[in-house]
Parts: sequence; structure tokens; C-alpha cells
Amino acid sequence: MPRPLARSVPLAELHCHLGGAVTPAIMWGIAHAQGIKLPTKDYWEFRDMITVSARRNRSFDGYLQLFHWTELIQSSPLAVERSVYEVVGGAYRKNNVTTMELRFNPMKRNRGGEQDLDHIIAAAVRGMDKATLEYPVKPGPHLLPGPGVPVRAQRDHRREGHHLRDRGVVGIDIAGPEAATFRVADYRRLFRRARQYGLGLTVHTGESGPIEEVARVVELLEPDRIGHGVKAAYDPRAMAMIRDRGIVLEICPTSNLNTRVVSGWDEFRWILDTFRQNEVRFTINTDGPEMLKTYIRDELAQLGRLGILSVADQEIVAATSLAASFVPNVTDVSPSRLEPAPRGVVEREEA
Repeated sequence: MPRPLARSVPLAELHCHLGGAVTPAIMWGIAHAQGIKLPTKDYWEFRDMITVSARRNRSFDGYLQLFHWTELIQSSPLAVERSVYEVVGGAYRKNNVTTMELRFNPMKRNRGGEQDLDHIIAAAVRGMDKATLEYPVKPGPHLLPGPGVPVRAQRDHRREGHHLRDRGVVGIDIAGPEAATFRVADYRRLFRRARQYGLGLTVHTGESGPIEEVARVVELLEPDRIGHGVKAAYDPRAMAMIRDRGIVLEICPTSNLNTRVVSGWDEFRWILDTFRQNEVRFTINTDGPEMLKTYIRDELAQLGRLGILSVADQEIVAATSLAASFVPNVTDVSPSRLEPAPRGVVEREEA
């Protein structure tokens, strides 16, 4: 067995959705505390309902459907604050993740306008603040609008990000793919304004959309990072643009395999080899650790076991993640004086 990446090496998680990152047990408790009527009274059925399952057909649309209940359960300021706090603290305890960029769409957590967006966003910042008081971490939320939310409404959404920038909001993201009701070009002016406000810019592309979408996104929005981006490996022009502009990719292996965006580990080997040959920088992330039943060290360990990334490669990935983070002063986090306990030990203590 190849030597795993040392647990003392601090990690940064740059691509993680709040709706897929909270443990089912915590989600179960939040749902009952808010009096949400769930379709089942059996915890194990609920757990299966909000996580990937071997019994369920894997597809991109099927994966997105899992967020229906998680986003509904998180649709209040108290639920968002608790969720963010649990994710940041859990990532540090289980994986020594010291930098966590957590993205979520406040507009999908306000119950169709019943909840105030200001309170939803502020609740996420409070959850992160609480976690930083307890752990040596540097978290930062992303605001993530997307299809189904009018561009006019998202203009106000960007304003909230500007007002909260100094309180901890670090970036914005949009999620496609492009469709009749969702065009990347519609966000060009908003992204330019967000950059002026000092927010980091990342875009979901190169996942479920056409191969040529990656280059179009880079031209129109000029992002600092790209979420997923695996299809860029099939477009030399896109790779050259990404390399020349210093854009960093947020690769999520297990997620892309589950949604069948990537056919298997052999294709992933070719994709990552192609990126390295073309000097395209990338990071490794989970997308949603609890929903996908994986953790960032699991992702790195699997890539190591398959000989896709050596330990030296993994160390480069870890360093790239920290350097590419939108969270300021990530190097200020003091390293632990002791080797962090294995994840299994932490999970037994929490049970």
C-alpha cells in the first residue's frame, strides 16, 4: 500500500456545498427541531433519502434531486447557522481541514421569500464565526445563485455579498449548465462588479455542459477558479486559456463519478495527467462529503492507491488549495502540535 498523505498536513476544501456537507444525524435533528414534516419517520430511510445509494441510478439530475430535502431542512437562519458550524468543525476534527470555503444559495433557503435573505446570509457568517472560536480554522462562505433565480433578484444577492465582504463572505459562484433560462453572458456585468468589491469568482463549468462551455465561461466571466472543469481536458484551447490566466480547477472525483460526468478512474487518470502536462493547476475536493459518503482525505488516498497522484503530487495539491483560497490569511492558522487523530477515532468519540 502506498504511503498516505500525513494527517499533520493541513488541507483546504475549496468546493463544498452546504446542502451536501451536514451529517444525516444532524440534519435529522434540525428537521425535527423545526417541526418539518418528513416523508418518513425512520431515520435510516431518511439517511438513504439524502445520500447517494448503490440502489439508486447514478446521474447528474439524480444527484441534484438529493438537495431537495437538505435545502428545505436548512431553510431558516437557525438551521443555516447550525449547519455551517457543524460542517466547519467536523471537517477540522475529521480531516484537519483548516480552510473551508462553503457555498450555498440563500435564495433556496428562504422558503420562497418567507425568510429574510439578510438573516440567512448573516446566519452563515455567525456559524463560521462560532467555529473559529473553537477551532484553528479559516472558513469563508460563497454565495451561489443559479438556474431558476431571476438575474434581477441576483443583483440584490450580489449587493449582500458586498456588504458582508468584511464580515467573512469571500466569493460568489454560479452553477449551470447553460440553458434557455440560464445564460452565462447574463452574469458578465455582475461578475465584474463583484470583482471590484473584492470577492473571489468561481464558476461551475466543464461538468455537465458541452466541452466548449469552459472556454466561453473563461472569456465572458474571467473567473479566478472553475468548479469541476474536467471537460477542459478535452479542449486544448480551454486548457491554454486556463493556464495563461492562472485559473485553478476545483476537481471533485467521487462526485463526477457518481453523476457519470467521468466514466471511471481510468478516465480520471487521463484527465489529471493531461492537466499536469498542460500546466493546468487543480485542487481536490469533495463537493458534498456527507451526501457522497466521502471525505477529502478519502479522495486523496484513493488517487494515491490507484497511482494517479503520488504523495508528492498530493502535497502539491494541498499547497495549491491553500494558495488558491479566497479566504484571507490562511497561513496564519497555527499547525497542531500533535498528530490529529484518525477520522474513525473522532467519529467514535462523537457517536
